[in-house]
Amino acid sequence: MRLCIVSETWSPEINGVAHTLNRLCRELTRLGVTVDVIRPIPKVPGNASKVTQGLAQEPSQELQVRRFALPGYNDVQIGLASPAKLRRFWQQQRPDSIYLATQGPLGWVARQAAHQLNIPLVAGWHTNFDHYCHDYGVPWLAAATRRYLRYFHNGCDLTLVPTQQQVEALRGQGIHDVQVLSRGIDGDKFSPVHRDDALRKQWGVSEHQPVALYVGRLAPEKNLALLQETLQAMSDVRPDMAQVIVGDGPGRAQLQNALPDAHFTGFINKQALARHYASADMFIFPSQSETWGNVVTEAMASGLAVVAYHHAASAELIQSGHNGITVPTDEPLAFQQAAVALCQHPADYARLGRIARLRALEQSWSGIAEQFLRYLQNAQETHHASASACRIRSS
Repeated sequence: MRLCIVSETWSPEINGVAHTLNRLCRELTRLGVTVDVIRPIPKVPGNASKVTQGLAQEPSQELQVRRFALPGYNDVQIGLASPAKLRRFWQQQRPDSIYLATQGPLGWVARQAAHQLNIPLVAGWHTNFDHYCHDYGVPWLAAATRRYLRYFHNGCDLTLVPTQQQVEALRGQGIHDVQVLSRGIDGDKFSPVHRDDALRKQWGVSEHQPVALYVGRLAPEKNLALLQETLQAMSDVRPDMAQVIVGDGPGRAQLQNALPDAHFTGFINKQALARHYASADMFIFPSQSETWGNVVTEAMASGLAVVAYHHAASAELIQSGHNGITVPTDEPLAFQQAAVALCQHPADYARLGRIARLRALEQSWSGIAEQFLRYLQNAQETHHASASACRIRSS
């Protein structure tokens, strides 16, 4: 099979979509699939690319298109191209299927070109754009965004989302042919064995003092106000607790001013990230904008007790009180209270972390790639059967 992935982000960029696509690409290549990629021209190499150099799975062929950074948020980019440019690329090496990992301008153009060439289309739901409308102060755009997304996805043969919760939500919005494709974890890369006493000393804690960790983009959609309030409340009851925040973004300066005692690392490479996870004790994650949330599975595989909303990966993987703590969405006081209670009971967060790792290890990337391949094959069969039926009716 020849697959072309269309995405507005790709390794070595640091985000959940790029990470997921890179792992899928690696596993699909192992299964004998030829993977091509269409994406924007990479940004000028900087910190984000240096820390992940050499970790990306190289595609068979790559078409790079013009890139445009969103005003005020240079980390987010969109691709710009004409349908004719994409058609020429695909006519040289026609893919059996196309996977659209973006619903942005590049995804729209790719969808149009694929229809013109009659190539099966599978779309992924990697970002909750309608949720972002509220986070960025334009809630009046949410309804129009949902209408656009419904039209976009119903023009594809199949839409893949990471959770059953998301399947039901999209079907309720009138999107057809939706199935679950979960996300995996590398249990060797993210593991308690990477716990680093020297790193903990840098944070100023001994073996028995707690460390609360956050990993993710520092941006409005991550619910940073609740993160700040929660870490402050935890410190009130555990003054000896260290706070470690990994990531960067437009919200960093404000958060750093509000949490002067916290350790801010910015972007770090995967090896350092694994040590940071394993050297902490609790993972505090208040975001409600995730479609999955790779950081949750990374934290669980590293043996951390996770406090999160009952949403996305946390809803799928965490049985609250057994292998982590979840609270109902949109209940910030309950979230804060859960984190404050947990940090006062070392035996509880140690037990939750041990069981969390066992659950995370059930998420195999190889098995997920095999399921993805079956979805691609089914979409091809459905697409070509539908096209044949249309030709018979027209004749």
